Amino acid sequence: MQLSTLLTAATLACVAVAHPGPHAHIPRAEMARRADLSSKCSNKVARFNEKRWKRSLAKRSSSGNSTFQITTEAPHYQTIQNETCVLAPEVTEGPYWWPESQTLRQDMTEGQSGVPLWLDVGVLDMATCEPLEDVLVDFWHCNATGSYSSFTGLSPNTPFETLLKQLNVSDYGMGSTDLHTDDTTFLRGMWPTDKNGMMEMKTVFPGFYVERAIHIHVQVHTDWSLRGNGTMAYGDTISTGQLYFDEALERKIMALEPYVSHTEINRTTNAVDSVFSQGLDGGYNPVISVEPVDGEDVTKGMVGYVTIGVDTTAVESFGKR
Repeated sequence: MQLSTLLTAATLACVAVAHPGPHAHIPRAEMARRADLSSKCSNKVARFNEKRWKRSLAKRSSSGNSTFQITTEAPHYQTIQNETCVLAPEVTEGPYWWPESQTLRQDMTEGQSGVPLWLDVGVLDMATCEPLEDVLVDFWHCNATGSYSSFTGLSPNTPFETLLKQLNVSDYGMGSTDLHTDDTTFLRGMWPTDKNGMMEMKTVFPGFYVERAIHIHVQVHTDWSLRGNGTMAYGDTISTGQLYFDEALERKIMALEPYVSHTEINRTTNAVDSVFSQGLDGGYNPVISVEPVDGEDVTKGMVGYVTIGVDTTAVESFGKR
């Protein structure tokens, strides 16, 4: 399979920010500190990349720090890849995060149409350059036509500020204003890393909504606990950010059904998306590397891989919501 060119040590880190929110902008000195953390880990990450194993059909068992017994499918790569994105806990999770819909599972498709996508993710502790075991990696993104589950009553074609006016919301606060409209849970899922700091999530390639480039939200949680229905009760968040895809790949996928049927608005590209440009600040790279599952055609399904390097000294704690 053709693999993307590996990043150099200078581009091993990224600060991927979420939707604009009340948190202060990360100072350049702090960004430089995290870049230095990543640079120190570059050789270790490269060694993780020396041997890539093919997908195993075996199932592995591991126990999370909850009442659930977790049986996990082996990731496509058994070792952490040599691409690292340092996500920042200071940014918000955006208006479409809904904790009561974030569900423990490895397949979050729920029958949603789209090109199959397996996210193979490694999580690295930038303080020690070692894989992080049993941290909960949490994903959510819109469907092929731009809608988020739990918010299907909100139009993906209407600018967010206009939506707030339509809802008569004048004092919107990120994380404190409840805008959810229903109890759907599609394209939301979370799963813990194994002893190698690896995890896998099955989903579909995201679509787009107004004023935003195609992206996937991600959080990394430690000290997590689950409710009886498999949703998260509480945890410590050490990472919040967004991951993106290459523009050429997006054009190819958006030409297919059901994506191509989303004609009400024009797609915002990475080049003009303000949040994406912040993620590139300092030469960082929040773009997921992909390869076709069959080795030939990404439109039939793809594996997307990225290593998320996290600063475990920067923790945002929250109790039950």
